[in-house]
Amino acid sequence: MKQPAIQKPEGLSEVLLHACCAPCSSAIVEWMLANGVRPVIYYFNPNIWPSKEYEIRKNESKRHAESLGLRWIDGDYNHDEWREGVCGLEGEPERGRRCEQCFKLRLTASAQMAKQLGLKYFTTTLASSRWKSLEQIERAGHAAEQAVEGTEFWAQNWRKGGLYERRNQLLKEYDFYNQQYCGCEFSIRDKSTESTEK
Repeated sequence: MKQPAIQKPEGLSEVLLHACCAPCSSAIVEWMLANGVRPVIYYFNPNIWPSKEYEIRKNESKRHAESLGLRWIDGDYNHDEWREGVCGLEGEPERGRRCEQCFKLRLTASAQMAKQLGLKYFTTTLASSRWKSLEQIERAGHAAEQAVEGTEFWAQNWRKGGLYERRNQLLKEYDFYNQQYCGCEFSIRDKSTESTEK
């Protein structure tokens, strides 16, 4: 029997969803709500630069959550601290070691927030982007669950099951701001050389 494209952990009814932006969250949240999972949306993206860009993306994420009556949590924005966290990796290309370290920082904070809220599972919308390495995201998620006792990373390829196509439909329906680069100043630099491999 063929396995479904999206598999939720048995008995899961509530999850912390680390959200990178509203467009990437939209189809995932829609799927979760249709499948008996209520997400708490955690917006923690200190990598985003400049701060004006961060505020635009944050407000779109909040607008989306509020339109659905979902709990939305604003993570701290401390870009300087994030820069310290990826220090020495500035010259890495997109999908290089800097990206994996960035995922680890953000997902560890997500695991900590999940634990604080009494939620066992956490997952991330980062795994919906075709520009990201799913292997890096999965490694970062598992490193985060090991760092935060009592949490478990729901590793899921959120591009599957028609969700990537649905994302693009919802982007238009909600008239979301659609960013043209991942978030940090280094991803702007590498935008012209980004890989399109899946």
